[in-house]
Amino acid sequence: MLRKMVLVRRLFHVKGDVMCTLLLLVLFCLLLYTRQVILSSEWDRPELKLEIHGSTSSSRTLLGASRARVSQESPEQFPSRPSEPALPACKPQVKSKPPQPKPKPQVKSKGKSKSRRKNVAPTKAAKKPLPTLPPFDFERYLREKDNRDFNLLIDQPEKCHVRGEKQDEGRAKDEFTAPYMLIAVKSVAADFDKRQVVRRTWGKEGIFQNGVSIRTVFLLGVPRNRTALPLWDRLLTYESQTFRDILLWDFDDTFFNLTLKETHFLKWINSSCPHVKFIFKGDADVYVNIENILEMLHGQKPDEDLFVGDIIINAKPIRRRSSKYYVPEFVYGGGLYPNYAGGGGFVMSGLTALKLSSSCQKVELFPIDDVFLGMCLQLIGVKPSRHQGFRTFGIPRPSAAPHLQTFDPCFYRELMVVHSLSVPQIWLMWNLLHDPNLSCHNRTSPTSWPFKWRDKIGETEVQETDYGEKQVFVTH
Repeated sequence: MLRKMVLVRRLFHVKGDVMCTLLLLVLFCLLLYTRQVILSSEWDRPELKLEIHGSTSSSRTLLGASRARVSQESPEQFPSRPSEPALPACKPQVKSKPPQPKPKPQVKSKGKSKSRRKNVAPTKAAKKPLPTLPPFDFERYLREKDNRDFNLLIDQPEKCHVRGEKQDEGRAKDEFTAPYMLIAVKSVAADFDKRQVVRRTWGKEGIFQNGVSIRTVFLLGVPRNRTALPLWDRLLTYESQTFRDILLWDFDDTFFNLTLKETHFLKWINSSCPHVKFIFKGDADVYVNIENILEMLHGQKPDEDLFVGDIIINAKPIRRRSSKYYVPEFVYGGGLYPNYAGGGGFVMSGLTALKLSSSCQKVELFPIDDVFLGMCLQLIGVKPSRHQGFRTFGIPRPSAAPHLQTFDPCFYRELMVVHSLSVPQIWLMWNLLHDPNLSCHNRTSPTSWPFKWRDKIGETEVQETDYGEKQVFVTH
């Protein structure tokens, strides 16, 4: 009996040891499971993923998503080892297709992971703040604006000498007279292609209908960035020797120095071409119907005041610093500009040009040349006339007329000046309008002029308009 009791005690003791061992094993498994869950959720390491990578295709798919998440959170914290194979980008698999073989690791997969990372969690790039200061030093401009006399580096003293026999049969053979119209085009040294297309199209010199003579000059300054155009001085010298139409002054050719180009050209008119009858002045990126302008000037007297163009009235100074035409209040404190013509192109008589030459010397320089010329007109009491044929701010695209949204030569045939055209567009429009096979529905005679002089200035007002942003209505 005693022996049985000893055996029972031993059995219970052994079972207790076994139960304690089992309990410890269960607790140890729970700890391992808890550790695995925590590591896979927050502190997952690449070493653990390498063990899963060699299992099945489904685990490999999950692994790719997990790697993408880790690379989003800390792409530099856990760099991939050289021995670790790169994984292909995750793509949805179609059940009907057999599984594709595993591609070889490529370096491009790193770039794919970057693009996938951008698609999953796009981040906004830091935008550059708008400029808080004007791109032009107006204070320096005010300090140096009294320096308004610069040397003429390239001159054309014989430009306004036209043989009398070509314009008037009563004149002697060797007698010279002034041209009927002088075309002055604002340009820069680098725009040789624009000057060349003007020379061959609407700015061509010669004797036109009714014996009218036309001469052309280009107004330039010294390029500010001289490294962008090497040997610019030789280029202009050769160009002047070839075409004899370059006027070059010794001032920086910048946007706010266009006023100097205006004053020096008027001074050149007063000294070298005082007897010219009419003057057209415009930009190199405009298309001009010279025939229409000559027809408009028919019957006008050159010894009377005349200034015609796309006149802007009641325009306010632009105070936005980001605008090309920004003018601070300490430069111009007035609420409105005087009436002025868009600089893309306008026509004036020789008498008005001589008056402007003297009046502009009395007006303080203003950085915007169009407005400055309006100030000079206001001083001499000449009221500019607005004409519908001058479209110096482009042609607005008609929303109710989709059939006009083409490069229609018949539409341009009725105009005089259209701004913001490229060199190919100017060349194309010139050839289209001078095509003898051109036929327009609303016009039978190529020289008839539908516009009439307006007694009053148009009622169009421009308020806080950034004129440089307007584009011409042209689509190919």
